[in-house]
Amino acid sequence: MDYLKITIPALVTLALVTSCEKKDRMEVETYTVEPTSMSEVVTATGTMESVTQVDVGTQVTGIIDKLYVDYNDHVTQGQLLAELEKTLLDSDLKSADANMASAKATYEYTKKNYERDKALHDEQLISDYEFQTSKKDYDVARLAYEKTQADRVRAAKNLNYAQIYSPIDGIIISREVEVGQTVVSNMTVANLYTIADLDNMQVVGDVDEADIGQVKVGQHVTFTVDAFPNDTFSGTVTQVRLNPTTTSNVVTYEVIVAAPNPDQKLIPGMTANLTIYTLELDNVLAVPLKALKFQPFEGEKDSGLPTPVPAKESEGKSVWVERDGKLIQTPVELGMANSAYQQITSGLKNGDKVALQYNVIQAKQKDTPTEENPFMPKPPGAKKK
Repeated sequence: MDYLKITIPALVTLALVTSCEKKDRMEVETYTVEPTSMSEVVTATGTMESVTQVDVGTQVTGIIDKLYVDYNDHVTQGQLLAELEKTLLDSDLKSADANMASAKATYEYTKKNYERDKALHDEQLISDYEFQTSKKDYDVARLAYEKTQADRVRAAKNLNYAQIYSPIDGIIISREVEVGQTVVSNMTVANLYTIADLDNMQVVGDVDEADIGQVKVGQHVTFTVDAFPNDTFSGTVTQVRLNPTTTSNVVTYEVIVAAPNPDQKLIPGMTANLTIYTLELDNVLAVPLKALKFQPFEGEKDSGLPTPVPAKESEGKSVWVERDGKLIQTPVELGMANSAYQQITSGLKNGDKVALQYNVIQAKQKDTPTEENPFMPKPPGAKKK
């Protein structure tokens, strides 16, 4: 829903037409042009979210051994958050080392046999079957050794996963585990913490379909939250999402508003009341919209009405400016407009009096004597006749 918000001085003067108080008189209502500010807004509600929010988990199964941070703690990127019990992971790494050492020994043995048999085969001292058998044993040993190397890398990596570090700078807003709890890593990563960067927040606002056409990226936004009713926060439209949401036959579109949060007053989940400025103009000349619709008429010679003076060329838009007892038709060029005022980019200057409409002023009525009822009680202090 649109609301008009305009800071514009209502400097309206009246051009008196006649000084006769015994009959109705007519006058021209004018507006004095001055530099002013214009704005148009769209209102909406939305929900606060952090721009960056990360669920921190573990990729290995184990028992929580130590937790180093808790709710609302500030953390930095790379900071140690928690540790899993490492006994089984250490055993897996030692087992991988042993398997790799055994495979390496077998590989080196079969490699020497293969190199010897190859030399003998080249001299045709052994059969093709013996050489092919030796080559097969060498290839199998080589592949087994490469597999144990990969297994060792995996075991070492899993041991490293037992220590959970913060991926970003932020604040702990959720903790899902306790010391001694077993976390199981299956298809999804077991979540331990949720970290949010509260320095940079955003509002996901729901804008009505009737207003979404006016909302553009880069527009200025102010908003309030119920937790701080006396504070007004500022933001900027960064995205207008085209995917509609329909609730109870009401269609809305999501608008993303970036909101810096240096004081960290804003937290995820708060409801924000948005005011999106779809039009903001400062220090411009503007007139009420009805000035563009005003049409003068000729009055009687003694009526005192300003005499209309049409422009030589009346193409395009024009207004009527009162000057020296006359209404002079003045062509103008238009700029932006809201629901009440129109920006004038050329044709008018500061101090011009633009005609808006005719007003009829009723004549003052003389006091008429009233008959006195002799039987009515007199007020206190009044003399009786």
